[in-house]
Amino acid sequence: MYRYNDFDAAFVAERNRQFRAQVERRISGALTEDEFKPLRLMNGLYLQLHAYMLRVAIPYGTLNSARMHKLADIADRWDKGYGHFTTRQNIQYNWPKLSDVPDMLDALAEVEMHAIQTSGNTIRNVTADHFAGAAADEIADPRPVAELLRQWSTDHPEFQFLPRKFKIAVTGSPNDRAVTKAHDLAFRMIRNEAGEPGYEVIVGGGLGRTPMVGKVLRAFLPQEDLLPYSEAVVSVWNLLGRRDNKYKARIKITVHEHGIEEIQRRVEERFAEIKPRFGGVDQEMLREIEAHFAAPAFRSDDTDAFDRAYENDPVFRSWADTNLSDHKAPGYAIAQISIKAHGQTPGDATSEQMRVIADLAERFGHDDIRISHEQNVILPHVHKADLPELHLILKAHGLATANIGLVSDIIACPGMDYCALATARSIPVAQKIATRFDELKLEHEIGELKLKISGCINACGHHHVGHIGILGLDRAGVETYQITLGGDHTETAAVGDRTGPGFGYDEIVPAIERLVAAYLDQRETPEETFLQTYRRTGMGPFKEALYGEAANRSKAA
Repeated sequence: MYRYNDFDAAFVAERNRQFRAQVERRISGALTEDEFKPLRLMNGLYLQLHAYMLRVAIPYGTLNSARMHKLADIADRWDKGYGHFTTRQNIQYNWPKLSDVPDMLDALAEVEMHAIQTSGNTIRNVTADHFAGAAADEIADPRPVAELLRQWSTDHPEFQFLPRKFKIAVTGSPNDRAVTKAHDLAFRMIRNEAGEPGYEVIVGGGLGRTPMVGKVLRAFLPQEDLLPYSEAVVSVWNLLGRRDNKYKARIKITVHEHGIEEIQRRVEERFAEIKPRFGGVDQEMLREIEAHFAAPAFRSDDTDAFDRAYENDPVFRSWADTNLSDHKAPGYAIAQISIKAHGQTPGDATSEQMRVIADLAERFGHDDIRISHEQNVILPHVHKADLPELHLILKAHGLATANIGLVSDIIACPGMDYCALATARSIPVAQKIATRFDELKLEHEIGELKLKISGCINACGHHHVGHIGILGLDRAGVETYQITLGGDHTETAAVGDRTGPGFGYDEIVPAIERLVAAYLDQRETPEETFLQTYRRTGMGPFKEALYGEAANRSKAA
């Protein structure tokens, strides 16, 4: 994991000092809220429905135990004892007092964390595959490149006032777990015909009110060209991007309006111009960064304890089947910790849970923790011999829910409970759906099903790329929930199809239940997933399940 050098520490300390002075002037009245707004947004501070919200960067989703303990301490001291992990691998505190925010930032700096560029029209937190450095299917760990991009983009003088926010994702695996095609710019590691590693460059993805799947800007980019090429892309958009309409300012609209061929031409022209200026300095930086991401010293113990527990303990077996993933090192597994126990708020973790996870990472996980875009926590390096004991401790603290990838593992934005932009509730809908399917005891029979909920058209809950997506809207003062089907966030990315008219707050859970029942009826084998069934059958049987039955009931009444 990257550690600050003297420059980093001095930079963050000075930035915090400046913001402390800005907060003092706001409190004294020397700054109006309008004057303060751009300053606070540059430091990750939002004004939500009920209070300020501080969004803290977790670059490429990587933490260690010391940082997780500090996040727990901040939650207890300056918030309400919990934090909310987001779909951009960050953490948000929903209840800080403005006067306390400078102290929160100083506390974060003690463990080399900050909130810089987690908001505003800048390059946001760079995200990555949450299995990076551990995945069995990985070509290479993408986090050194993500860190290089983070350092390059932080306080970049040309890119502090972009047309709109700009989001970058990186993955080192052919199986995309980083939602790359829904990002403004993304790099997917591949190998060329000679076997050399490089990147497929994807541009113009995004969700929100105009969802678009990213387009390939370059089929293969050598790694040594990644930074100047990134600068070329952002600088071209910075000039072309619209500033007359914020809804048409994202790079996806620029690509759509000008065409991918014209964007390619301009980027390649700009790339040729600026590449010589880098002079290899970026590669020297990358080599220094790579040293921070050396693999841990993996053990070679036997896995007898795991095998015995798996054979004799059905609860452990269920958790292992659902929450573990293949690791590249023999005898190891990637352990996913669900913080979505049925009925809980997706993404919320209490300070106690954070401390438990931190201690487990230090004891069993080579002091490595990841936050996923799916709002769960991962211990990427756990020896199988330690998994039975790890599971017992998780179970004792309500963290052993075996639902990763299932219908109750729901992505949900904060919705109208917190967000000033939301037009409908998300959290209660997610809670009701998870509770209902727990009552039905159908989750494991259903299998993989990605359900995602957004409380407004901005799509922070990624509903467009859910196998089942739910979008909450306000229709004449009434909460209405639209359903989309067939979305996909992986390497075969797709935006879901809208089914038809929306459903009321009291109707949405029964509607989801009917959809799932239709899937169970339509699938050809238990191994055929919801998405596979939808792609095979199309909308027809699902639309009939949603609207045909409702229409029949209405006629009968």
